[in-house]
Amino acid sequence: MNPGALSLIPLGGLEEVGGLNMMVLQYDDSIIVIDAGLMFPEEYMLGVDFVIPDFSYLVENKRNVKAIIITHGHEDHTGALPFLLKAVPAPIYGTPLTLGLIKEKLREYQIEAEMHPVRPRETISLGPFEVEFIRVTHSIVDGVALGINTPLGRVVHTGDFKVDPTPVDGELLDFHRFAEYGEKKTLLLMSDSTNAEKGGFTFSEKEVRRAFEDIFATSKGRIIISTFSSNIHRIQQAIDVAVMFGRKVILAGRSIVSNAQIALDLGYLRIPRETWLKLEDLKGLEDDKVAIITTGSQGEPMSVLSRIATGEHKQIKIKEGDTVILSAKMIPGNERSIGRIVNHLFRRGANVIYEKVSEIHVSGHASKEELKLMLNLVRPRYFVPVHGEYRHLSIHASLALKQGIPKENIFILDNGEVLEFHEGEVHRAGKVDSGRVFIDGKVAGGVEEMVLRDRMRLAHDGVVIVLLGVEKLTGNIISGPDVISRGFIFEDASPELIADVKEFLSTTIAALDKEIITDSSLLQAKIRSSLKKYLRNVLDRRPLIMPIIMEV
Repeated sequence: MNPGALSLIPLGGLEEVGGLNMMVLQYDDSIIVIDAGLMFPEEYMLGVDFVIPDFSYLVENKRNVKAIIITHGHEDHTGALPFLLKAVPAPIYGTPLTLGLIKEKLREYQIEAEMHPVRPRETISLGPFEVEFIRVTHSIVDGVALGINTPLGRVVHTGDFKVDPTPVDGELLDFHRFAEYGEKKTLLLMSDSTNAEKGGFTFSEKEVRRAFEDIFATSKGRIIISTFSSNIHRIQQAIDVAVMFGRKVILAGRSIVSNAQIALDLGYLRIPRETWLKLEDLKGLEDDKVAIITTGSQGEPMSVLSRIATGEHKQIKIKEGDTVILSAKMIPGNERSIGRIVNHLFRRGANVIYEKVSEIHVSGHASKEELKLMLNLVRPRYFVPVHGEYRHLSIHASLALKQGIPKENIFILDNGEVLEFHEGEVHRAGKVDSGRVFIDGKVAGGVEEMVLRDRMRLAHDGVVIVLLGVEKLTGNIISGPDVISRGFIFEDASPELIADVKEFLSTTIAALDKEIITDSSLLQAKIRSSLKKYLRNVLDRRPLIMPIIMEV
């Protein structure tokens, strides 16, 4: 990086929706990190629990990281923190609810972190940066945008936002502060692109309440509402409507109970004292007096809703007359899992209400007219769309062009690409290491691409294991080759094929030099390559081949 330059480096969030959000701002040797999110795995990522950004650039420069600033408490902005903090132990700044949710997450990983709560309109100094926190409305409480004063000019990062004129908590987006940044002349705006394809304005969160009221008014049995555990506004509205219709509320699921308690303790959630009951109290309640709020709206296999749908939950069994509400957007890639749960619930007699058949969810992201409004409030010299796939970023860039920002001042970046401001000019300045790290369990190192490829081959074509006993000194074959397969063919039904494979291997091994046979690694490689070609030619199959050489 050039001395006296301001560099913008996205490490995630510019090639996907719903994950990996991580933005780096660097001036000389001082770095601040904005958000550290994860992404849930796509179908091909077999056995992967979640995905985090490759933050090796931050590890290489960890002494220069002044702070990690979190805009709000969603997993796609906080989920990578346990792994980042192990490698880069920097202080965290965020609003009270955001830090409350982060503390719970770090407790699971037994990580201690230096945390600093901040409030909207508060300003902090971090080396050459002065960061102001600006109130925005979103689908989670306590979301903020960032106004960052740098030696080269002002930078605004909107975080995730929408313009909600009637937010559940009454806290409006701070139009005045955004407009002041426009008046003071802003160098750069980075703005949420998630809903750039959608025209008009995003509906207010209070629209969901009206839908809840209609459902509660006509439902005679139990009502089960599934939503994200971090959506405190949605939980609050479900509780308020339950109270209105005389129903008791039961929260089911560790994450939703934990998040609700955090929000209650911090004053972000209001529940009448006698309304919140424990799951054990369910048996003593009439069906028309029950509202259960739980997780699992994305079809997660081990979630409460999934276990209810498949009849595996010990205390909640679906019966005729139950109403189940999936109050969340289907995240792309989860449609099939959600569809399975919906089918199971219908099959067990429930009336299922979900996004495609009712307005029981509204987005937390700004649509086109709100994005235009933000551009016109801030009036930046340069614009970088963030938080979206390439098409979202491209459409948002087109909106900015129509709002009067010159084409040469609009930059659509790739993850890892460096945008550098220096001496009144801006240019693309190469790339840093970036990408995705696959996490299986709590292993910090992640899952290698090769492991994923092996898992895909196992899933598609199975595995063939070759067992061979070799006398090391003489090179004589003392046992085998024996062939075992799993997920490739059913051995009892295909003895002829197994016999053919054994014969091919015996012929192949007999033709090898003694030097190869007595070197187990060379022998394994030869068996693997020969059998791979044989099975591809004979069966057009590509199983994972594992030779096991036993030397005596």
